[in-house]
This record gives sequence, structure tokens and C-alpha cells, in this order.
Amino acid sequence: MTLIIEAILLLGLIAIAAAIIFGRDLMVSVVIYCAFSFITMFLYIIMGAPDVAFTEAVIGVISTVFFIIILRSIKRDARRRGEK
Repeated sequence: MTLIIEAILLLGLIAIAAAIIFGRDLMVSVVIYCAFSFITMFLYIIMGAPDVAFTEAVIGVISTVFFIIILRSIKRDARRRGEK
């Protein structure tokens, strides 16, 4: 049963990675990256590494917030310069 769950999660990771790579909107890619981190955390828990899962969760949240802040500041600077 665990093997099936791991396989489904790994296929989900592959699909999410493809969505991040081929995504057109950067904000959507950042949110999808958060889902990638979340699924990776579940995989670590299933494999019996709660310390690594906790680290992945913390780093995933911090990096997602950081990316969102950076993207918003880039859009704000582009509006000031009259760009799209």
C-alpha cells in the first residue's frame, strides 16, 4: 500500500515540476512550487524522516513567501517605470 502511495506522489511531483517549468505566469509557478514542497514533505514522512520533512516544510514556506515578495516588488517597480 505504501508503495502505491509513494508512486502516486512521485508521479504528482513529476506533473507539478512540468507545470512549473512550462507555466507562463510567475506567480502561478510560485504557488505550484509550494504544492511541490508540500508533496515532498509527505514523501519524507512516508519514508520515515520527520526531521527532513520538517526542514522541507520550513524551507518551502520561507522560499514561497520570499518569491512572492520579490515578484510583487518587481511588478511594483515595473509599474513605476510605465512597463507592463
